[in-house]
Amino acid sequence: MSKQKKILFILHIPPPIHGAAVVGKYINESRIINNSFNCKFINLGTSITVDEVNSIGLQKWIRYFKIIKETRKILRELKPDLVYITLNSKGVGFYKDALVAFIAKYKGAKVVYHFHNKGVKTYQHKPIDNFLYQKTFNNSKVILLSKYLYPDIKKYVSEKNVYYCSNGIPEEDGSQKSEVGRTETEVVATNTLQPVSCNLLFLSNLIESKGVFVLLDACMLLQEKQVPFQCTFIGGEGDITEEQFESIVNEKGLESCVTYAGKKHGEEKEEAFSNADIFVHPTYEDCFPLVLLEAMQFSLPIVSSLEGGIPSIVENSTSGFLVNKKDAHALAEKLEILIKTPELRQKMGKAGRKKYEHEFTFEIFENKFKKILTNILKTST
Repeated sequence: MSKQKKILFILHIPPPIHGAAVVGKYINESRIINNSFNCKFINLGTSITVDEVNSIGLQKWIRYFKIIKETRKILRELKPDLVYITLNSKGVGFYKDALVAFIAKYKGAKVVYHFHNKGVKTYQHKPIDNFLYQKTFNNSKVILLSKYLYPDIKKYVSEKNVYYCSNGIPEEDGSQKSEVGRTETEVVATNTLQPVSCNLLFLSNLIESKGVFVLLDACMLLQEKQVPFQCTFIGGEGDITEEQFESIVNEKGLESCVTYAGKKHGEEKEEAFSNADIFVHPTYEDCFPLVLLEAMQFSLPIVSSLEGGIPSIVENSTSGFLVNKKDAHALAEKLEILIKTPELRQKMGKAGRKKYEHEFTFEIFENKFKKILTNILKTST
């Protein structure tokens, strides 16, 4: 029996909860990964709450220097065959992660970067960033979530050194709904037919770049056309506070059709998905939103944006609609089509569920991820 290869995983683990951290938790707890390799894990996160993510404070620097110290210690003692790093792509986060990568490289370790964000192309024109990108990517492998994301690093990495691995998520207990969507009309106690208001769901932190204001503008357009709907926003406060959100809802006259429900976890979150008819995610700064995979689990048609790796998730006009970023009119148009066409909602929801089962389960991710790591360990950089 061959000796297990040693891998040092330097990745994000919650808290706070965000895409990279959730995937990091899955990898950390993966039976397949831990049984296949001799694994050591270091939490690369320096933030404990969402509020800390975009701030720079003493506690974050203390946590960061602990990461540096722990990295050097494990590199010296373990002598890993591979160092896996979930590298930030830009800004201060990149600078901090790049130093960790340089330490690993200085110790002679083979390095692979797994990107859960993008932005290299945005910063590559800056002399310092360009120099650091060149040094960071030199003689390294890269894992991307989608082929749509390769242009972001194309300047520095040949595609022969890139592996593609879509994220996958575990099955939620209540995700397999027996019936997708509701009928266009329902019989009330008086036996009169009344149009059913369609339930739209937005589930993310209240962050402007997730498209919160774009969706509110679309809701206003739908209301002006007297399209029946209810839109529920679920998630914690981000760069938009609850007070700011409610103020804008009132300004736009959306109090009767838009609700902010705060954070929801576990059964409450599952219930929100189960009660929804359409999932909306009009983000304009994203990479590979896991929440879209959750919506597909629950057989929901999706309306999202042409951003990052989203076209790898949502098949336009098949499992949902994709619109241009920040285009509230296009968003409202596609939502209106789905609101008025329950048969299309059902058809798209089923297509999304099927795509999840074929491409985005956690087992599929585990096996593909294991295969990529095995291949990298067999190749020389």
